[in-house]
Parts: sequence; structure tokens; C-alpha cells
Amino acid sequence: MEEIKEAVGTGPARDLEEMGIEGLITAFQRNEDPHIRRYAAFLLGKSGDPRVVPVLVKGLSDLDKGVREQAALALSAIGKTAIGPLQKAMEDPKWETRYRAVEALGKIADQLVVSPLIKALSDERDHVRYMAAKGLREVRDSQSVDPLIALLGDENEFVRMMAAKGLGSIGGVKVKAALEEALRKEQNDRVKAALVDAMK
Repeated sequence: MEEIKEAVGTGPARDLEEMGIEGLITAFQRNEDPHIRRYAAFLLGKSGDPRVVPVLVKGLSDLDKGVREQAALALSAIGKTAIGPLQKAMEDPKWETRYRAVEALGKIADQLVVSPLIKALSDERDHVRYMAAKGLREVRDSQSVDPLIALLGDENEFVRMMAAKGLGSIGGVKVKAALEEALRKEQNDRVKAALVDAMK
């Protein structure tokens, strides 16, 4: 977070740090400087206040990539309270918003995120499928085994790699058999390496 603080500048950063929740919300929603919005998002997440969840969820659609990323991190810092609103954000027509919502859910890594992350494995956008598989790798829930196995045949090599990593984190006889089968069919060297690594 120090690099954002540096980009904001010592004075404005201190001003943000001294603001209450309402002031931070205003800065996050209205300030034209994306560095300010990012730092405000960080501070809102740090507050842990559930009232800021809807504000941060809207921030997942910010025009600036860094602000979207920081909003997702802030929501994951708040935790369980954010799960319901993040699930709603997963229905957003913009893939960038869905991507960040799924990222936040994966970082919360609670049992409650397993079902929405499994649902996101079938998103039309490969970025979202990748992030869902990454989140499931952190949660390590056996419910995700079959959906991740299905993803070993995804058209995108990075999605296949992350599915392999997710399965590798869960392990088991069924997983090993699926990884071996995928390895026999796989043509891409990087995916092959991920499959071999997942079997260790």
C-alpha cells in the first residue's frame, strides 16, 4: 500500500487517513484522481465497516483498473458480510466487474464462497473462469472437484493450468486419475507442466 500512498502524496494521504467513513466514501465515489480513489478504497476496507460494502461493490465497475483491484481487496478484507453483494455483482454484464467480484470471493476463502465460485467456472469470459478456479484452489473444497475436472478441457490454456493447480491443492485418487487423463490429451507444454506439478 506504500506505493499508492506515495502516488497520492503525503498531505492528501494524511487527509484521507483523518477522514471518517462518510468522507472516505465521498472521496472514493467522486474524486477524479484514481490514486486517491484507490487509497480511499484501502482505508474503507481497513475500517471493516459493513456499511461500506455496497459502495465498494460499485467500485468494482470503476473506470480505473487499479481502483477495481483495490475495491476487490477491500471487500475481501471485510469478509463474510460482502459475500451476498459480491454474488450479485457476479451477474454484472461487464466481465471486468464479474472478474473482480470473483477475485474478492476467492480471497475471502470461506465455505460460503464455494457455490458462487463453482458457478463462475462456467462464465462466458475466460478471465472470470480463471479467477474462479484460482479462488477454489484457496478454498480446497471437495465439491469443486468435478467442476474443476470439467475445466481441464477449457479452450483457454491459462484456465486449464489454474484448474490443474486447483485440483492439485485438493488431491485424492479421483483427482489424480483425472489429471493423468488430461495429461495424455494435452498438447500445450505449459499446461502439461502444470498437470505434472499438480500430481506431486
